[in-house]
Amino acid sequence: MENPNSISGFANKVIGSLPIVGLVARIFSDEGGVGGDIIDFAEFRRRVGKKCTVTDSRAFYEFQERRGRAGDPLYVLLSCWLAAVGAGLLKSEEILEGVARLRISNDIEFEEQNFIAMMNEARERRAKLNADAPTLPMEIRAEKAVDAIYVCCFGRDPIEEEDESLLNIMLCAVFPTVKRSMIQRIINDKAIKVAEGGDDADIVPEPKPLSKEAVQMQMKDLEFLKQNTET
Repeated sequence: MENPNSISGFANKVIGSLPIVGLVARIFSDEGGVGGDIIDFAEFRRRVGKKCTVTDSRAFYEFQERRGRAGDPLYVLLSCWLAAVGAGLLKSEEILEGVARLRISNDIEFEEQNFIAMMNEARERRAKLNADAPTLPMEIRAEKAVDAIYVCCFGRDPIEEEDESLLNIMLCAVFPTVKRSMIQRIINDKAIKVAEGGDDADIVPEPKPLSKEAVQMQMKDLEFLKQNTET
């Protein structure tokens, strides 16, 4: 039997098996553009997992060992997915509030559905206004990913030197078109600002209550799971 804590077991977890329903598209161009369709989280992590080297996978594994549940590889990848796919459609505070909520709820599938709904709504609003979503460089998306990972995985804890090294490996695996030196600078700047108690140290938002519609959706999911458990 495969050890779920092994490197290969982790790789299988990253690639995962959430169903992919009609959201497969181009991931990003080298210029930073996002394809015509929204890539769901399952497809995103499948593509990342497929390109991960043993060193990359080990970094995710070791990061989880350091951070515990808060360092779950899926938390890291969801934060990157939101920055890579959602930046330009979602406001920064919406991304950070969502990952802060995830840190408490551990409901990845629900947060994914919630974010996809928000991104689709944002696209519909822009379509009515005949306005395209802003095209953000991959460097900016990587920076937003670091902010999201910090909120989701660190809370308000400092970013230690070993964390920086692991983050650098993981972010390079997710954003291969961004220079390693640039990613290293983004992470180092973040660590310094947090250590100095700068503005970015106060970036962690209090999770806001979900909308009535979102709560109803979550209750339906819980009821469905309850019914399946009883049968």
